[in-house]
Amino acid sequence: MAPLKESQKKVVPTTEDGEDDYMSMAILEPTFSTAQIETSAQRRARKKREAEARAHQPSKAELARQAELSRDEALNTSLPMTSKGFQMMAKLGFKAGSALGKEGNEHARKEPLNVVVKEGRAGVGMEGEKKRKFREEAEDANGSEGAKRRETEGEFRERQGKEREEKRAEGLCWGAMRVLEGFEGDSSRDGSDQRNDEGEAVKVVEKPTKQIHVLWRGLIRDRLDKERERRMQYDLHQSLSRHAAYDDPEEEKQERQALGTWEEEIEEEDAELDAFNALDPSERLGRMIEHLRERWRYCFWCKFQYPDERMEGCPGLFEDEHG
Repeated sequence: MAPLKESQKKVVPTTEDGEDDYMSMAILEPTFSTAQIETSAQRRARKKREAEARAHQPSKAELARQAELSRDEALNTSLPMTSKGFQMMAKLGFKAGSALGKEGNEHARKEPLNVVVKEGRAGVGMEGEKKRKFREEAEDANGSEGAKRRETEGEFRERQGKEREEKRAEGLCWGAMRVLEGFEGDSSRDGSDQRNDEGEAVKVVEKPTKQIHVLWRGLIRDRLDKERERRMQYDLHQSLSRHAAYDDPEEEKQERQALGTWEEEIEEEDAELDAFNALDPSERLGRMIEHLRERWRYCFWCKFQYPDERMEGCPGLFEDEHG
């Protein structure tokens, strides 16, 4: 039988002289420390944890981490005196903490070279190349931010004002093209407007667009492109309920165009229009205004067509002159 612990021994009452009082009627229970006693439930839980720890299979990441820690610990540990290599060097006069080679050499190394483990499959100089690229990108970013910071408040306002003027001039160009179409459009259409499926009026151009004046040719090309796209979408929806080979002789011309069965002329690239659109919006607007005044005696700023070429009452050619 195992001996009782100090906390489990029975306490016997004593007298004032320090002798055991065996005649005392007090019955004292033995004191037990609950912190030192392991219950059956605690014992089962402890054994379960120990079994799980023994049965645990480390993952590849854990094994790699353990190998890395053990390798670093070995590299950071000096050569022990019990090793064969240290004993051989000690016979040749080597002492711990001193350098190899001739005595008095101040530049001799007292510690071996540090080992740098290369991970990955990249080349030896790849790390330096990455650092170089990162440094160049950081310098470029700092340069662009510095240029933005160097931009003064006046330059910023000037740039914003120029962008607003260009956007406004572009909108005025489209308005001038519509005015030109109103004056010169009678020679390029049959005089009757057709309506699409939504009931909107669509101006149909009969002659090729290249024969239209370049000043307002872009408006016609833009309108034809939008109409062609609308017809393609309509054809896509109608193709689900109509056979492509079906031909109705009573079908009207615009309906055949909407269904995609009408042969259209394929528009070629227009170099003249591209060159005109490449001009500054203010220059294009100036050409349109001059053409309206010279041919139609119409002032774009006054919104009025004068009866003669003198155009009496018009303040001038430019917008500033009209107040």
